[in-house]
Amino acid sequence: MKRKTALTHLQDAKPFLWLNPNCQSAGGVLSGLPLQYEDILEAENRLKRFAPLLADLFPELEKSQGLIESELRPIPAMAAWTSDQAGGRLPGQMLIKTDGDLPVAGSVKARGGIYEVLLFAENLAAQKGLLVPGDDLRTLGRPMVRDLFQQHTISVGSTGNLGLSIGITAAALGFKAVVHMSREAQAWKKEHLRANGVVVVEHAANYSVAVAAGREAARHDALTYFVDDESSRALFLGYSVAALRLQTQLVDAGIRVDGDRPLLVYLPCGVGGAPGGIAFGLKHVFGDAVHCFFAEPVQAPCMLLALLSGFTPPRSVETLGLNIHTAADGLAVGKASSLVGQMVQDLVSGVFTIDDDSLFRFLRALYQAEHVRIEPSAAAGFAGPYYVCCSLAGRAWLQASRLSASLPKATHLIWTTGGSLLPAAEFAAMISRGKDASLTFLQACCRV
Repeated sequence: MKRKTALTHLQDAKPFLWLNPNCQSAGGVLSGLPLQYEDILEAENRLKRFAPLLADLFPELEKSQGLIESELRPIPAMAAWTSDQAGGRLPGQMLIKTDGDLPVAGSVKARGGIYEVLLFAENLAAQKGLLVPGDDLRTLGRPMVRDLFQQHTISVGSTGNLGLSIGITAAALGFKAVVHMSREAQAWKKEHLRANGVVVVEHAANYSVAVAAGREAARHDALTYFVDDESSRALFLGYSVAALRLQTQLVDAGIRVDGDRPLLVYLPCGVGGAPGGIAFGLKHVFGDAVHCFFAEPVQAPCMLLALLSGFTPPRSVETLGLNIHTAADGLAVGKASSLVGQMVQDLVSGVFTIDDDSLFRFLRALYQAEHVRIEPSAAAGFAGPYYVCCSLAGRAWLQASRLSASLPKATHLIWTTGGSLLPAAEFAAMISRGKDASLTFLQACCRV
């Protein structure tokens, strides 16, 4: 699809699939990036070292001995339903990564957010002489160290889920935690943060403004550490660890990934940190056998706009007349991360957009078919198999990539990114809205 045509689709808020003409072989791209596989391994090892402390801090982590990971789950009933909606069987098997069930924070943001807080805590304690190499990291939970942490603030700007990850972890360690929340943030997420001892600063403006306000406030306070979702390498690496865990889960499930058995991964995308970090990790693990697609709301396709127009600096979708209003609060972002763009602009296979009605229809269908609770943002990836297998653009991409014959042996992995912490009343309202909603994006799916 030509750039001008794609921009027109964005401006008209029409669901469509865009294939990345700059996507290259993983080997040629990864070696030239500022972060490498060794950085992912370092992040993984740090999380392992911190596992005993996390198990002490959070009772829900006792069973996993401090490991923060989600289930890889087959969804045969949902796969059958999606095939029916497509008018026939979608080739390949379908699974979900249930990041909505991640402990502590209940979303894909858990790995990255918790990792950055732990990294800062470790470095601060070491700088003050309270931690030396080789120490048991449970030392960071002792009264003397907590006294130090209580003098410091960790802050972040968020539409909701990153705030939960950062705020809850920082508060549990003894830091003063402050979350600047944009207008898109759900009221229940604010209340959940406050119930966990986090200070919530509400902004009537969008995500980018909330981030800028948090960044500026931290600039004037030497004892405040700001987690910058738009440019944090620590967040990015924390997210990337998911690829190593997925590799093990696929092996345990007896699922092979190679040139004849491709892995197609569909990742909901806001500012880009979590899907970008995961895609970066997956490319290191599986190379050209994995194909990553980002999913964005029609009113907030910031990553797609940046891929089309550039990341230096990225444009806001508001320049196209879009309003960023979407029920997918975690994806309600106007400008993409330049760091993520630098890392994945030549690795992501494509981006597709989806309307809110379709999100609620998928949310309801998944709960009815598999009894899995997700929030609207987490439903965005379910459009991916339709676009890849059914749309004209998707079928042309499959043929050009020599994947058409491999589809029956392919694995479609939908990354469900949040939902387990949803209050019952909130989720019931979403299920109700999904009852009369239709898969509106399908009307355009076969035309693009």
